[in-house]
Amino acid sequence: MSKLAAAIVEAIVVEYGKSEIMRRMSDPLWFQSLGCVLGMDWHSSGITTSVMGALKKAINPMSGALGIYVCGGRGKHSLQTPAELLTVADKAGLDGRYLVKCSKLSAKIDNTAIQDGFQLYLHSFLVTDEGEWAVVQQGMNDGSGYARRYHWHSGVLHSFVDEPHTWICGNNQGKILNFTDHGAAVTRDKVMEIVHESPKRILPEIRKVYMPSHHDVKSQDVNLKRLGSILAFAHDYNPEDFESLLLLKGVGPRTMQSLALVSEVIYGTPTRFDDPARFSFAHGGKDGHPFPVPTKVYDETIQILKTSVEKAKIGYYDKQRAIKSINRIVENIERDFEPNTNFNSVIARERAASYQYGGMTVFGKAKPPKSVAPPKPRFKQLSLF
Repeated sequence: MSKLAAAIVEAIVVEYGKSEIMRRMSDPLWFQSLGCVLGMDWHSSGITTSVMGALKKAINPMSGALGIYVCGGRGKHSLQTPAELLTVADKAGLDGRYLVKCSKLSAKIDNTAIQDGFQLYLHSFLVTDEGEWAVVQQGMNDGSGYARRYHWHSGVLHSFVDEPHTWICGNNQGKILNFTDHGAAVTRDKVMEIVHESPKRILPEIRKVYMPSHHDVKSQDVNLKRLGSILAFAHDYNPEDFESLLLLKGVGPRTMQSLALVSEVIYGTPTRFDDPARFSFAHGGKDGHPFPVPTKVYDETIQILKTSVEKAKIGYYDKQRAIKSINRIVENIERDFEPNTNFNSVIARERAASYQYGGMTVFGKAKPPKSVAPPKPRFKQLSLF
């Protein structure tokens, strides 16, 4: 996960700059899509912990080159955030005390000023060497067992106590007390009085992104038109037909499917991330939903991205442009694409072929279907649309 995360982050920085990483980290749907591409369970609370852990491991060793640092983390690691920020500030010539203040305020606000029943257990603070920062933190409701994630971005922050978040996402908890709501200005001015009496105003709920309760990936969770166009691109086109454009000789259709989704995570516009579950079809999920993680495809995707980024650094942008063009080609296919309704067949065939690509879950290696003799790997057998 860390290797692929590093390649994706480098590609985004090379193409758009480090500020774009801060903006995207404050977008919960892009964040969820990134987690799916990295092979995490598409809507479990663990996606936040795993993605931030992978990013910290991936980014910090090359912070000097990227100009991006990741501080904090889960549990006891969150307590190290102030010390880590002071170290970063010393290296980058930033105001460390201000960054520590931002870290503490964002955590205090989401734990106290927003009374939604969620206790923070993860606090991650990303900062550039120019002082721009983003916060991703998550709280857990012990009663329901559900998590809620909070996103911040200094680039759009105008006040810590008045609508400071870019997003807050989680299941609807009903009416809550939210001191950061814009309409709570008077309430904040008289907060000491409010503490000693029942609030007379119930404030509007925070912005929400709903995630369904089922863990498996269902057709209603995915934009079938978009997913179908990606599968059509990957499996119905002969790589030799666009080799001169893609410059990715030897890449099979299954890896091309993953690259198409990774390309969208890097180059797609914000409107493309309203169905994060679709990105699970890049590298599956560690729990086997929608299918086991194809480790061979995963490794090949990492290598292609790393090669692309390294070449771009020294002025050779051919592979970078090739990977970027995949997203454009898929969008063109999507315009007139009419998907079939065999969504479950897509998953069934991916699972059946998983062992060919080194499929792995937390339960072990994927095995050949018992009903048939193990065939030789044939990429074309996955063509469904």
